[in-house]
Amino acid sequence: MSEAAPPDVSGDWFAAMRRGDWEAAWRATDRIELPRRARQGRPGFERRPEELRWDGTPTAGRTVLVRCEHGLGDTLQFMRFLPHLRARHVHFLVQPPLVALLRGRPGLGEVRNYWTDDPLPEHEVDLEVMELPYVLRTTLPDLPPPYAHLHAQGAGRPVFERRGDGRLHVGLLFASSDWDTSRSVPLTVLAPVFGIAGVQFHSLQQGTAAGDPLLSRYGVHALSPRTQDITQAAAAMEALDLVLSIDGMPAHLAATLGRPTWVMLKHAADWRWMDDRADSPWYPTMRLFRQPADGEWEGVAQQVAGALERWSASRRMDGGRGHPPDEAALA
Repeated sequence: MSEAAPPDVSGDWFAAMRRGDWEAAWRATDRIELPRRARQGRPGFERRPEELRWDGTPTAGRTVLVRCEHGLGDTLQFMRFLPHLRARHVHFLVQPPLVALLRGRPGLGEVRNYWTDDPLPEHEVDLEVMELPYVLRTTLPDLPPPYAHLHAQGAGRPVFERRGDGRLHVGLLFASSDWDTSRSVPLTVLAPVFGIAGVQFHSLQQGTAAGDPLLSRYGVHALSPRTQDITQAAAAMEALDLVLSIDGMPAHLAATLGRPTWVMLKHAADWRWMDDRADSPWYPTMRLFRQPADGEWEGVAQQVAGALERWSASRRMDGGRGHPPDEAALA
């Protein structure tokens, strides 16, 4: 008799994570993972790609291999958990663009290039970076803050220098990768945002969208040629007042750096942004602007323009020291 298929609890997991009930999400994961682990010693067992790498082995006092098999933003978001593993040694296998930014940082272990460091180092526990909150049974109230030791490295000419002109300087990322173009915001929709007095926009956009002729038409200064490397992008973000971004890696980078970060979200946003929130428990400096309905970026642009106009006006009134509006002002 063939073995019964495990229950599909993905819907339960996503619903629990969206409402912040992470304990329920881990119980949903258990209903798949615990029976699977019981089958691991049997002949013919093979791990499917959608299943966790972690086999339940405790991490404390052991050599742990942490792989990064998803996006760059996922690595930046979830690396905060590494110092909490209490491992004897950690091999942190990251994507090539992140190696220079993360290597040598405290608490991250031995940072390696996942694509070139072969063979894999010896280890006792094998897991993927996004599995870490499940491994640690983290709940929303004890979610660690963003990794605290990230900052731009490197000498030489600064990517962007403040000019003391009293304006707000805002980094812009408006187009996503081809993986999910529904996250992109058309530049024409953002026209009201570009017209705010006392605000200078700087494009950090990469790829084909970086050459959009509308950027110069709207007076957006191009930093793209000098921010192709992620360490250069980080340096620019550290010098800017605000990063306005679509849902993607740059938003995670800016918020991990502790920069004020405003994220424009599509209506059916990713589970990590939860539901009906203008803030994010993942990042204290982040604010979320959500589509009121599928495809309605105009509403997002109006929200952003209103919040940015209030900030700019406040800055002009107090001699250039205005801070971002609080969460209530964004509602």
